[in-house]
Amino acid sequence: MGLSRAYYYCGHCRGGHCPWDRTLGLDGGRQSPAVQSLVALAGALEPFGRADDLLRRLAGLRLSASTCRRVTEGAGDELRECHRGGEPVRAERPAAWDFSLPDRDGRSFPGTVAYLGLDAFAVPTRRGGGVDWRMLYVGLLYDPRKDHTVYLSDFDFEVTAGWMRRYASACGLGAADTLVALTDGGNGLERVLRQAFSEAVVFVLDYYHAAERRHAFGGLLHGHDPGAARAWAEEAKGVLSERGGRDLLDWLRGLHLPRKAGAELREGLRGLLGYVKSNAHRMDYPAYRARGWDVGSGPTEAGCKVVGGRLKGAGMRWCASASEQLAALRALSASGDGLWDAFCDQRRQKNYQRK
Repeated sequence: MGLSRAYYYCGHCRGGHCPWDRTLGLDGGRQSPAVQSLVALAGALEPFGRADDLLRRLAGLRLSASTCRRVTEGAGDELRECHRGGEPVRAERPAAWDFSLPDRDGRSFPGTVAYLGLDAFAVPTRRGGGVDWRMLYVGLLYDPRKDHTVYLSDFDFEVTAGWMRRYASACGLGAADTLVALTDGGNGLERVLRQAFSEAVVFVLDYYHAAERRHAFGGLLHGHDPGAARAWAEEAKGVLSERGGRDLLDWLRGLHLPRKAGAELREGLRGLLGYVKSNAHRMDYPAYRARGWDVGSGPTEAGCKVVGGRLKGAGMRWCASASEQLAALRALSASGDGLWDAFCDQRRQKNYQRK
C-alpha cells in the first residue's frame, strides 16, 4: 500500500518540499515518528551494522547502517538536550516505587530506603590518530526489591550526579526514610553525590570491594603459603563483618610484621591502613545488615555492563559526542518504567510544536 502526497518545487531557490510531511511527522520524508523510535531503539541495543538487519527481520524495514546511525545519534542529541534543559523524562503514568525493605531470613525491617549508585568504565575514544580511553560514568537509582531502576550516563560525574538528583525527585525517592549510596572506593564519588543530594545521604562502601583489598594484602603477608593467606583474610573478614571498619582499623594497627619484612609488604600494609581509615565511616556493616540494607554494589556494576556492552564491542572506536549519545539512549532503554515510550512521545510532541 502506497501513500501519495503533493510535492512543491520552488524555481527561484530550487528547493522542494512536501507540506504533508510535517503533518505526518516524517523525518525529512524518510521515517515516521514510530519508525524513528524503533530505529533509535535498535541502534541503542545493537551495533549499527546489525541494527539494520534486525529491523529488516523484525519489522520489514530496509535501512542502511548509516541511516540507523544518523537516526540513533539524532535521538541521543534530543535526549541530552532534554537533560541539559534540566528536565527529566517523565512517564505519563509513573509507577509508584515501593521503598519498604524485603524480609530476610524470616526477619522484617522497619523503615524505608532508596538506593543510589555511581561507577565508571573506560570507553575507547578516538583522539588524533590513536585511541584515548575515557571514563564514562553510570549512575543508578533503584528500590530495595530492584523492581524499578533508572540508569543515567555521562563522561562528567558531576553532570551524572545532577541528573540523578532530578530523576530522584521525579521518581519520588524523597518519600524514603533513608537514601543510601552504594559505591566502590573511587575518588570523588562520595563528594559529588553529597553535593548533588545532601549530607543526609548514608554512604556504604561495597563490601566485596573491601574484600579484594584484604585478600591482596593477605597474599603479600603470606606469599609462600596460600592457606595462611586465606586464613588471614578470613580473620580480617570476621572483624569487618562483625565489628565494622573502625575496629578493623584498630586490628590492623596492632598487626606485627616480620622483622625482615620487605618494602613491598610494608607499603602494602600502609596502603591498606590508609584505605580502611579513609573509608571506615562507610564500613559499619553490622549496623547496615541490622537495618536490612544492601552492602554490595552489584546493581551498579551490572549497570556499567549494560551500558558498556553497547560501547565496548570488538573494534569499536568512538568520537566523544557519539559515545555520549549512545550511552544516554542505552541507559534510558534499560531503565524501564515506561521512560523510553515517554521520551518518544515527548519527541513527537516537540516536533509538532515546532510546526
